Order: sequence, then C-alpha cells, then structure tokens
Amino acid sequence: AEELPGMLVAHHLRALLEAAETAGKMQGEVVLVPVANPIGLAQRVDHKPMGRFDLDTSENFNRHYPDLAKAVWPVVQDNLGTDGAANIATVRHAIGQYLQQDWKPDTELQSLRHRLLCLSFDADYVLDLHCDCESVMHFYTEEACWPQLEPLTRFLQCQAVLLAKNSGSGPFDECLSGLWWRLADNLAQAGNPAPLPQGCCSSTIELRGETDVSHALAQGDAQALLSYLQHLGVLACAVAPVVPPALCRATPLAGSETLTAPSAGVVVFAAQPGQMLQPGDLVAEVIDPIANHSQRVLAGVAGPLYARIRDRYVTAGAELGKIAGAVAFKTGELLGA
Repeated sequence: AEELPGMLVAHHLRALLEAAETAGKMQGEVVLVPVANPIGLAQRVDHKPMGRFDLDTSENFNRHYPDLAKAVWPVVQDNLGTDGAANIATVRHAIGQYLQQDWKPDTELQSLRHRLLCLSFDADYVLDLHCDCESVMHFYTEEACWPQLEPLTRFLQCQAVLLAKNSGSGPFDECLSGLWWRLADNLAQAGNPAPLPQGCCSSTIELRGETDVSHALAQGDAQALLSYLQHLGVLACAVAPVVPPALCRATPLAGSETLTAPSAGVVVFAAQPGQMLQPGDLVAEVIDPIANHSQRVLAGVAGPLYARIRDRYVTAGAELGKIAGAVAFKTGELLGA
C-alpha cells in the first residue's frame, strides 16, 4: 500500500474513463479499483507506512491467493465441450460459485483477497498497478498472457519485461491468469480435447519507483492504459492508436539476478536504474564504517538494472537490486517476500 504511483494513475485514468463514458465511447466494462489495499494503507509504525505485510498475520498482501484451478477442476472437468467460448463461461460460472458459496473468509486479510477476486474473476484483462523502490517502468506477466499483453508494454514504454509460467507464492495477478493454463494442462493430462482459451490475461505493472508520484508521469501512464483499452476495442476511437516501438525484449523472470549485500554497511550505488550492465560491472559498494572496509558488488549477468532498493544502510544478505538477464538460471520460487 506504500506503492502510491498506481493510485495516482488510477485517479487520472478514472477521469479519462468518465469522459469516454459521457461521450458514449464505452464499448466494454471497466472495473477501476482506486485503492486495492485499504488495510495496508492504514498501517503505520513509528510514523512510517507499513503497507507490504499485514501486521496481524505477517503475510504479504499480494501473496497466497487461492489456487482457483484446483478449486473448480472437480466441477468443470466433465462439463466442457467443443465450444471454447462456452467453456470460458462455464469456468467463470464455477469460479463465481466457489467465491460466493464455498470460500468463507475468516480474517480481514482473507476478506480483502476475496473482495478483489470477486471484482476480477470474470475479467478478460487484469492490470495490477504496483511500483518498486527505485526503478524504471517494468512489467511482469505469465507466458500464456504475453501475446495479448505485448502491445501494452509498448504503450507504457517498459524498459524490462519479465515472463514466467509460474513465479510462485500465489500473487493476485497469477491467481487470475494461472487458473486458465492450469486447467488447460489438466485437460491435456486427462486426454480431454475440450478447447479452453486463456480466459484472463493479467499482469503486474511496476510504475517506476515509490517516489515517482507526479501528475506528469501519472497522466502519461493513464493515457497509455487508455490507448491500450482503445487498442482492445473496449473504448471506441475514431483512429486506432499507433502501437509504439518496444524499448526492450521480454526476458525470463528466471533470468533475473537479485544482487545482495556481502556484509552490513552503507550502500553507495554506482549504477542507475535503467542502466545496461555487463558481467563484472560495478553496481554498488557496501562500506562498513566501523571496520573501515569496502566491498564491491558486481553484475553477474548482462541486462538492465531495472530496480534497486531505496535504503542506503543494509544488513548482510539484504537485497540491493535486480538485473534482467536474458538466460534463465533459477528454479522454484521466483518472487521475493
């Protein structure tokens, strides 16, 4: 909830959508959530915002969403036919039934997750607005969603795009998109030829850094989202928006290198967000002011430094930054806490 650029972008997008609706240009349905995490927004400790982890459960607000494919597979596995669109409708109905009748939230945090899923489970596209600490515009999505979402990364002028089939930890966006390819995999394994298209394409959009909160940036980002809605045909327009050239190629999330501090100390960055790095390039120095000792942190892969931390004093092993490498080398859980 301390990731405020998305709230300001939503504020400006709301005005654009209202104008489009007044002008009779709305051809689809857009659900806009102006504040997705009111619990975290209200959490403060020693005058500092604490919006990433729920203070009651210590859970990340954007992790541990339910496996919807597992929940509805027993219901839909024998009820899918030869019509892909009808199969999407069948699955969405089953999800709606599960959310309304079977899943009974028993904590405030679960209630928040439940509410967000009720607003989004039947969406064709879900755009989850986030930001990093200090970063350039970047984008996470699942591989099954990439063809449909690729134009959006161009409208947003992303400088890093990270793809995974399953990043782990059950984040909100992958809860919604992942259920479709998981069900499709289940059908294939069961020898069932029923077609099941990717019923929802979702993404996490990282709107630069936490302090990149300005009307100029937010208005530009809101216009980019509006252009994508026009591109999809959700909003009518006299002339279709031109999709800009891409600023980067998509790379595997499993190829992203997370740099860590070799010891505690003061962090002095040598590389800036967005800077292209080669293996061996200096990213930062960590200086122990008591021992009068400095250690260099070097890039291990080639690619852009797409995010780095905001703090300038760290403990040993703390995350420092991330480089979007082009070659996958990690397995298992790919997201941080």
